Amino acid sequence: MSVVPPASFLFVCLGNICRSPLAEAALREAADEAGLDLDIDSAGTGAWHIGKGPDPRSCAEALRHGIDISSYRARQVKADDFRRFDRIVALDASNLANLRRIAPAGHSARLSLLLDHVPGLEGQDMEDPYYGGPEGFETTWRQVREAARNLVAEIAGSGR
Repeated sequence: MSVVPPASFLFVCLGNICRSPLAEAALREAADEAGLDLDIDSAGTGAWHIGKGPDPRSCAEALRHGIDISSYRARQVKADDFRRFDRIVALDASNLANLRRIAPAGHSARLSLLLDHVPGLEGQDMEDPYYGGPEGFETTWRQVREAARNLVAEIAGSGR
């Protein structure tokens, strides 16, 4: 009998300090609640914040929901990610285009936009809250949490 490895997800935004860490946290929470063992990470297409923690406003928003993401560290997407992860989920079309540009030939990862997993928001970009106030981070959390719950429901329903 073969053992099926856990499904794996990589969330990608530009700097890996605002949106993608919140998406990672939301999917970790949803998977835990559903009793699913998933491999979950986040990364950025840019290199500006490598090794830095999430934006303090992302940390504050996650903490408002009982989740501590202060130990997360930003990293940049690498070629191996396209083999390691089943699904790579971009937070906006620009990052999705960057992922398609840097993807190695023959990779097996399924690429999508995060809001493709939220009925009624398919094809839309998740706004980057970086230049705004806390309300942008609240909106980001609502959207990533809904997408995470939908992804978990999809995985639970498919057996993967």
